[in-house]
Formats: sequence, structure tokens, C-alpha cells
Amino acid sequence: MTAGWVEVGEGVSVWRHPVLDVNATLITGEGESLLIDTLSTPRQARRLGVTPSQVVNTHHHFDHCFGNQVYAGCRIWAHRETERVLVERPGEVMAEALREFGEEHPERGDLTEVQIVPPTDIVGDQATLDVGGRRVELRHVGPGHTAGDLIVIVPDARVAIAGDLVEEGAPVQFSDAYPLDWPHALAELLHLMAQTGGAWRIVPGHGAVVDEAFVRRQHDELAALAWLIREGHAAGFPPQEVAARSPLGPGPSLEAVRRGYAQLDGRL
Repeated sequence: MTAGWVEVGEGVSVWRHPVLDVNATLITGEGESLLIDTLSTPRQARRLGVTPSQVVNTHHHFDHCFGNQVYAGCRIWAHRETERVLVERPGEVMAEALREFGEEHPERGDLTEVQIVPPTDIVGDQATLDVGGRRVELRHVGPGHTAGDLIVIVPDARVAIAGDLVEEGAPVQFSDAYPLDWPHALAELLHLMAQTGGAWRIVPGHGAVVDEAFVRRQHDELAALAWLIREGHAAGFPPQEVAARSPLGPGPSLEAVRRGYAQLDGRL
């Protein structure tokens, strides 16, 4: 794992932070820059050493937005569902951070410094930003990892920042997910990239930068799981039995099956 900023496309650099292996991405234009995701604490955000003109939160999970206060003078973009969670349920988001860091985590104390700063600019289905003369597209392609995932597209660099819609190096996380919709979200991402042709690089929320083939494989695994959930629900199978057949493994998939059943029952 590298430390510091690494260029993955023209004017697009990624900082792969060792805590939770989470990615922050910086897009630079003429005299301006856009930071995507602000890490887990203000201390981590300050380590990035950048002064962006705008910020994007890909979703509401703490490891992608708890550094927002460091950039409180910037426009902060996010989907309306991300804004809703941060405004209406900040205690739940903080509780997740405390659970993730645990009692012995060396940076747990930094969470006491966090002031949850919601976005200033709300995205519906899409928005287009100008970053120093560069066009950057924000797309919401439906619920997936959360209800409010945003994808950031940098057409001239052929780079897409996918947040946790794409997971590398760790099991897919379903705690706030919509497993029946997630495959469609990835299919939309693949479609957006296919429209322009050429090789794209995709920055996941965590882990190494991947290619379209990786995203396609993850789409296929999630689609297979979604069908298992639908079939299991129709047959009345218990979630544990369906999860045991998942291509993603029974452990990560059990929460997905439970949430998929809740979707089918109209409880989610």
C-alpha cells in the first residue's frame, strides 16, 4: 500500500489511507481542485495537505465524510439521501464509527473532535461541476451500498470514483445496502463508461484502483446473489440457507439476504 498522493489519471490522484484502507481522490484543474471523500476524522483530513475549492461525499458513512469540518468553507456536494442521514441521524453515524474503531483503536480519541458537517449542495440524479475548466459529472445511479451513493466521473481522464459501490480488498458491506438494486447501479456505471469507449480506471471506496473487468465481475456476483435472494424469498428459505449459496460467501451475504427479504416484504 502506498502513502501519499498517487496519480491514476491526468490531474486525478488518490491517497490510499492506511486506516480502513479508504481512498480520498483529488481532481485538479486550472487553479481549482475537487476532493472526493474526507476520511474518518479531521486529523486524517488534515494529513491530506490539500485546500480544495469543492468537496464531494460519495455517501454518508463516517470514513468518507467525518473530515468535512476541515473543509467547511468549501461547497460540499452529496446526494440528498446522504444529507438526510447526516442531518437526521448523526448519532447513528457516530455510533458506527465508534463500533468500527473499537475501544483500543489508536485513533478512536480523534472522533471526539468530529463535528458532523452535512453537505451544502444537494444532488438529485446528476450534476455537472466545473473544476478549473474541467468537466466533472456527479451521478446517482440508484441505491446500492447505501440509498445515496454518488459516482464521480472525470471524462477527460477516463477515471470514475465509485465510492463503496465498488469494493476491493475486503468483503462487500451490506449494513445499509439495497442488495436487489446494487447490481443495477453497477450496470449503470459500466454503461456510462462504455458510452465513451476506451479503458477506464475506477477508484473504489477502499483498496486498489481497478478496471472495468473487476467491476463487471463484482456486478455478476451481486446479480447472482440478488437472484438467490428473490428465489429464496419466494420459496420461504431461511436467510442462512440462501447466504450459504452466495458467491460472496455466507458471512458477508447473510446481512444482504436479510435486507433483500426486507425489500421484498416492503419493510425497506
